[in-house]
Amino acid sequence: MEKVIIVGVSQEKNKQDFNDSMDELEELVKASEGQVVYRVTQHRTKIEPKTFIGIGKAYEISDLANEYEATTIIFNDELSGSQMRNLEEIINKKILDRSTLILDIFATRASTKESKLQVKLAQLQYRLPRLAGYSNHLSRLGGGIGTRGPGEQKLEIDRRIIQRDISNIKKQLKEASKNREINRQQRLKSELPIISLVGYTNAGKSTLMNQILKNNKVNDDKHVFEKDMLFATLNTSLRVAQFQNKQPFLLTDTVGFVSKLPTFLIESFKSTLEEITYSDLILIVVDASNKSLELQLNTTHQIIKELKSQDIPTLTVFNKMDQVNDEQRLSLMPYFKDTFFMSALNPQDVTNLLETMQGMLTQVK
Repeated sequence: MEKVIIVGVSQEKNKQDFNDSMDELEELVKASEGQVVYRVTQHRTKIEPKTFIGIGKAYEISDLANEYEATTIIFNDELSGSQMRNLEEIINKKILDRSTLILDIFATRASTKESKLQVKLAQLQYRLPRLAGYSNHLSRLGGGIGTRGPGEQKLEIDRRIIQRDISNIKKQLKEASKNREINRQQRLKSELPIISLVGYTNAGKSTLMNQILKNNKVNDDKHVFEKDMLFATLNTSLRVAQFQNKQPFLLTDTVGFVSKLPTFLIESFKSTLEEITYSDLILIVVDASNKSLELQLNTTHQIIKELKSQDIPTLTVFNKMDQVNDEQRLSLMPYFKDTFFMSALNPQDVTNLLETMQGMLTQVK
């Protein structure tokens, strides 16, 4: 397992958001099969252009890396190619940023042709503006965190070849988007209500979908993949389900979110995420047991806004209530209005949720 030091620079007044973001970065490292051996934090009012953190701090991290036998340093913010190169020259270890790490995880999770193309496009778009300062850095990367997946390219690729590859991938994704649009139009003609599950990765969206299908007595082979891990799946799943009165509806499960999700990654997956914009009802699924739930909610609302879906009726579903302790229950008090509290593993909670969803759709009409 690769030993990693994570580095975060706080420019925010809200220390809790910064700490939550660093905790999340550590979870992302674990999801990429790395081990965080040390956490470096720094407060700066202004980012240092050459090294992001300042030369003195860079040398301090170099000493820590040697002391803890760390082979990789991962920053919680996006770095430029020249910053990576300058940091690598001082620290003499592999330097990555949060975006590279997220792309790496997406690369290992991509299973369909479309998701592989989406990840590859995001990786190339990330590398393109960094070529000038990044080429020497890339030559030192070995197999492991930050170097895997369908987007991996030969190091001597120049700007022109990358641009050509980006153009080719966009053409392929455009074709996939056309097919998706045809299928979408057919669904819209069916006039079945469309309900989308959105929210943070590992909040329990896929579990909730499967429990709704189980409530409907749908065969297990129609259930979606679920696992207790970040970004367990990148594919949008669509299933026909029904309410207690047998009225059918379409239920979709989208790729999970995470804070500081790279813009180019959202752009690459836009055709997939666009399914949300056609929803009659959006269920924002939140892990109620997660101490960073406010960060989760803010991130999800921001991405919904970016997708121009903020006017669609929504229901915030606080899942995993079976894992919430008394102190956490008190902290949930401010969220009690227009929300639903449940455990997806509780059949009665699932039945109650279906009734609430049906009631909301009736009000919309």
